[in-house]
Amino acid sequence: MTYRIAIAGFQHETNTFAPTRATLDLFIKGEGWPPLTEGKAIFDVFGPMNIPIGGFIHAARPKQWELHPIVWAAAAPSSYVSTEAFEYVAKKILDGISALKGRIDGVYLDLHGAMVTEAHEDGEGELLRRVRALVGPDMPIGVSLDLHANVTPEMVQYSDVLIAYRTYPHLDMAVTGARVLHHMEELLTGERKCQAKAFRQLPFLIPLTAQCTFIEPCKSLYDQMGDMEHSAAYPGLSSMSFSPGFHPADIHHCGPSVIAYADTQAMADKAADDFTRAIVEREAEFKLNLLSPVDAIEQARKLILAGASKSIVLADVQDNPGTGATSDTTGLLAALIAEHVPDATLGLLYDPEVAMIAHQAGEGAEIEVSVGGKLLDVEGARPYRNRFKVGKLGDGKFLCTGPFYKGTQMALGPMARLQCNGVDLVIASARVQAADKDQYRHVGIEPGERQIVGVKSTVHFRGDFTDIAHDILNVESPGAFIERAETLPYKNLRRGMKLSPKGRAF
Repeated sequence: MTYRIAIAGFQHETNTFAPTRATLDLFIKGEGWPPLTEGKAIFDVFGPMNIPIGGFIHAARPKQWELHPIVWAAAAPSSYVSTEAFEYVAKKILDGISALKGRIDGVYLDLHGAMVTEAHEDGEGELLRRVRALVGPDMPIGVSLDLHANVTPEMVQYSDVLIAYRTYPHLDMAVTGARVLHHMEELLTGERKCQAKAFRQLPFLIPLTAQCTFIEPCKSLYDQMGDMEHSAAYPGLSSMSFSPGFHPADIHHCGPSVIAYADTQAMADKAADDFTRAIVEREAEFKLNLLSPVDAIEQARKLILAGASKSIVLADVQDNPGTGATSDTTGLLAALIAEHVPDATLGLLYDPEVAMIAHQAGEGAEIEVSVGGKLLDVEGARPYRNRFKVGKLGDGKFLCTGPFYKGTQMALGPMARLQCNGVDLVIASARVQAADKDQYRHVGIEPGERQIVGVKSTVHFRGDFTDIAHDILNVESPGAFIERAETLPYKNLRRGMKLSPKGRAF
């Protein structure tokens, strides 16, 4: 049977402590993601991409479902989403669904789950409340969520199923969209009746570096969760999600959660309780392991001298634009140059002004410039001045082939490779996380051929850089994303929430 589904997407990961807000113009231009896209163009833009709505579209094709694309919009992680931006995109979604009233059987939304707006702590919950009021209590609403969602009771209440990614780096984004479609199909065909829901919130915040599913404890926890869905011990369990949360969000419902759906309330409760207990039992394993830039460089040197056959990757975790940071801090850059590292590269540093100067000067020229430090005024993040050689220039347009950004046509504006004292710095004119080798190759750098590779990323880089890494070191250099939650000035977090695993309570 052919089902008719309205589809739309609205994505933002909000770091309420970041210095810049997500305004409407940033959603319109996209900031590293495709620009705001409407109507049938959604099929062409997102169909080939590793993104949830792309996975939903791909899974619907062989079933010959009738999809009605409305709008998809995203902006790079930052501080609060402006009221103008939220209302603009929300209205497009609601108007699109309203125009289809009486002609659709369900609604699919590609959301993030950690959006905070100037007016709403829970952006997704507010959007879903409006959609539910429009379509009524019986129409299925399926939602894909980012693994870092700060899931709220309202998000669970107003949707029929929330399904989050299970990998970090997020390699299963398209797979997650397909999983939502299959769950909605079971509801639409009557193969499953309306599902009981169980929602549990965990009592401690989890650092992002400890959420990586390539390492423990998340690696085996996610395996366990998948096994539970197919276990005879949990008959009628249809879906589970574990969202470790996004801690730099000063909201009441910030933090990790578990959601279970089943044919009966008793089974949903049992699955949610059992898995929540399994996570809490391993609380102490969610460790934070950060090194200062100088200590990280010294450790890298020791590994190289000991005969490391691959690169040492230094993750500048707190200047990751994928967490709302500015991608222009200079602490790690200054240390690499000061420590006379002979063979290193670092990217991507956001500085359109310097990129333009480099393009005007031309390849081979030497320029004395202050790079970075334009957006965050803290010690270790300020402009770094030195004399650089312009090694190679690029227009910022290229196709990503790594597993995280796979299929994404990057448009980063003028780019430049600047060389100083053995360090190759990759400058971009758009803020985007360094998570794909092609971002370096565009300016003539093959990352796997460098002894030290610096990435302004927290975990996503692991998807494309693990194969070239002898070791990965997390660097604690100043940035707008603070990995140590216990140092953040929360005001709205719920009382009793532990600010770190086995840490002090708020």
